[in-house]
Order: sequence, then structure tokens, then C-alpha cells
Amino acid sequence: MSDRGIALITGAAQGIGLACAEALVDDGMAVILADINGSVLDQAARLGGAGYLCDFSDPTATLALFDQIEAEHGPVSALVNNAGINISGDFLEYDLDAFDKVLSINLRAVFVATQRAARSMVAGQIAGSIVNMSSINAQVAIPALSAYCASKGGVMQLTKVAALALAKHNIRVNAVGPGSIDTEMMATVVTNPDAMKVAMSRTPLGRTGTAREIGDVVAFLCSQKASYITGETIYADGGRLGLNYTC
Repeated sequence: MSDRGIALITGAAQGIGLACAEALVDDGMAVILADINGSVLDQAARLGGAGYLCDFSDPTATLALFDQIEAEHGPVSALVNNAGINISGDFLEYDLDAFDKVLSINLRAVFVATQRAARSMVAGQIAGSIVNMSSINAQVAIPALSAYCASKGGVMQLTKVAALALAKHNIRVNAVGPGSIDTEMMATVVTNPDAMKVAMSRTPLGRTGTAREIGDVVAFLCSQKASYITGETIYADGGRLGLNYTC
């Protein structure tokens, strides 16, 4: 493994998670990719890292993943909590099971993985970095995304809490809040000219971002170039949050 340490990226089979892994490899870190999607194993092999299958909605599976990684590779020095889902629906009809499912992956799993990684960092006196994937929807809301918006708002606050709690151990905790990024989650917008026009009307830079642009921000936060940054959410959104309207 690299002298720069080991980075674990959750939800790393595709999209932003995979781009984070690629950016971290380019920055000299060894990477461990984990996802419920089996293609993560091939992606890990391509990047010269290790790949694991894990359902992050299951806390027991998440903790077992850390045990296995530490037994086979040692503790991680960087954790990227990227695994996430979105289930949209009318607010008045929104299903409680769907709400719980979104929060179990988008928020509870972030807490479980952050706590578990931090325990090993503290025990090993590792000056680690934890980066959580938030969203502009931690700040602005969309009526059909009640669970998603709630989960990302929770990630923003959890990031601050963890940063304060872990600062004395020299562990930094930050988040990245993407705007409109050209990934599978935005595919229905990109392929719909009317929807795309609306999305770009609220993006001052006038284009979608790329997954690698988010990955590069994550790599920065995991590096010593960000050594005095903790408890922050960096919004990579093409200027979206500077506007005073949301839809």
C-alpha cells in the first residue's frame, strides 16, 4: 500500500465515488473501493486497489467491512462516505419505508462508518481525514426529495459535530456538496431538454459539473493542502447557492 496511506471510498462502483477513487490514486494514495454493486471489484482491480461488496444500509455489514479491511490491509487514513440513494415522491404520499431506507444509507451509514474509522485512527494515532458527500440540497430544498434533503442536511450537521469531536485527535472531517453533476442520478434531467434548461438557468457557470471535478475536491480535502480545514462543507455547484431562488 502507498506511503500516503489508504483511502476507503464507499459507493465507489461508479459516478462520483469512482471519480473520488481515481483522483485519490492520482494523488498518490492507495484505494479501497466498496459498494453493493459487484462492478466495484473490477474497478478496484483497474485502479490497483482492493474492492469489497458491502450493503451500507446494514450497520453490521459496515462494521464487518472495517474489520476485514484492517485485517487484510491495516487501518485507513482517509474515509470518503459517498454511498447514497434518492427516492423521490409526493410529500403527502411519501412512504415511511422509503424515508427510512434513504436515511439508513445517506445518514446513518455515514455516522457508523465515521465512528468506526475514527476509533481506529485514534487508536493508531493516525492524523486522518474523513470526507462526507453532502449536496446543495443540504441548503436548498426540492418538494419531491423530502428524505434526500433531510439526509443531506443531516450530513452537513454530522460533519460539524464529528469535526469538533475529533479535532483533538488531529482528525479532520469535512463534506462536499455537489450541485448538478453529470452522473446517473441526473440522467433524466440531462436527456430532457426542458428540464436541462431549468437546471442550467439556476447554474451561473451554465454547465453541469463532472464527477472528476467533485473527486478533485475530495482529494484536496484528504491531502495536507487542506490541513487547516475541518468542519466545512465545500459546495461545488457552479455558483448555484449564490442565487436567491431554488426552482
